[in-house]
Amino acid sequence: MLIRIKNASRVGHESVTVPFSELKLSIAELLVREGYLTSAVKRGKKVRKSLALGLVYKDATPALSDVKRISKPSRRVYVHAKDIRTVRQGEGLLILSTPNGLMTGSEAYKNHIGGEALFSIW
Repeated sequence: MLIRIKNASRVGHESVTVPFSELKLSIAELLVREGYLTSAVKRGKKVRKSLALGLVYKDATPALSDVKRISKPSRRVYVHAKDIRTVRQGEGLLILSTPNGLMTGSEAYKNHIGGEALFSIW
């Protein structure tokens, strides 16, 4: 999903469609809240659900320039709340999966909650 968003924004598409899952919807809602996406709409019926994502551009340049996946199926990375650092001197986001749901690194640091570091985005 993240690479689809990155590739579509680099080419200049207005929106991108990805297969639906609840985790992808949660990530998309978080990215909408943080200003990397304009909208996240669930489409389709029971069998073929998809997620339509609207992309953000600032002065014809994409708001999202790169994504780095941190946790992978072969290597899970967990961080304590005290070990959460900023991404690109505060220009990016760290997305964590915590017991309280998906959060940005700054939200998790303020709430003193650690979790699995999914990816960083800038």
